[in-house]
Amino acid sequence: MFPMKALPGVPRRTVLAAHAVPLVTLPSALWRLALAAGLPVSEISLRHTWEVLYVVCLAVVSEALALLTLGLVRPWGEIVPRWMPLLGGRRVAPLAATVPAVLGGVVLSVLLSWAFYSHSANVGPEGTGTPAQYALLLVCYVPLLAWPPLLIAVAVAYYRRRTAVPSPAGDARGNGTAASRAIRA
Repeated sequence: MFPMKALPGVPRRTVLAAHAVPLVTLPSALWRLALAAGLPVSEISLRHTWEVLYVVCLAVVSEALALLTLGLVRPWGEIVPRWMPLLGGRRVAPLAATVPAVLGGVVLSVLLSWAFYSHSANVGPEGTGTPAQYALLLVCYVPLLAWPPLLIAVAVAYYRRRTAVPSPAGDARGNGTAASRAIRA
């Protein structure tokens, strides 16, 4: 198994969940890019340039938002990187990262629930095409259902870790809190 970078003290299951988020969003982003490129992934064709740009932007933005989940287990989720103007080097307040993450997870749950319901109930436009295209659509979009619970689980773990009262002796190795180790690094 390949090593995954994370702050010391972050449970392995939380690190795995954070790294899984960009992976579960990747198939749908690739499907959207294939659609924008004109590949036969659906009977829907994008006729206007703005439609292509919208689909490409949706793919890029969704993957970028998914990658932000990694900040909940990495040092840049606790201390803003120094290269960032105005905020560089400052600590990130736990609620400043947790509230948007949890709200994003709730919004994603509602949007994905509606999308899958409307698709299964045949509400909205057709466009799945052949059985092979439909199977590809499902293979690419069903993993998205894991995004909201993974995001919320990582956000809750982040909040608990950041707001826990550290023991005076630190962890079993005497290293103090994860934030203090990140500051020293």
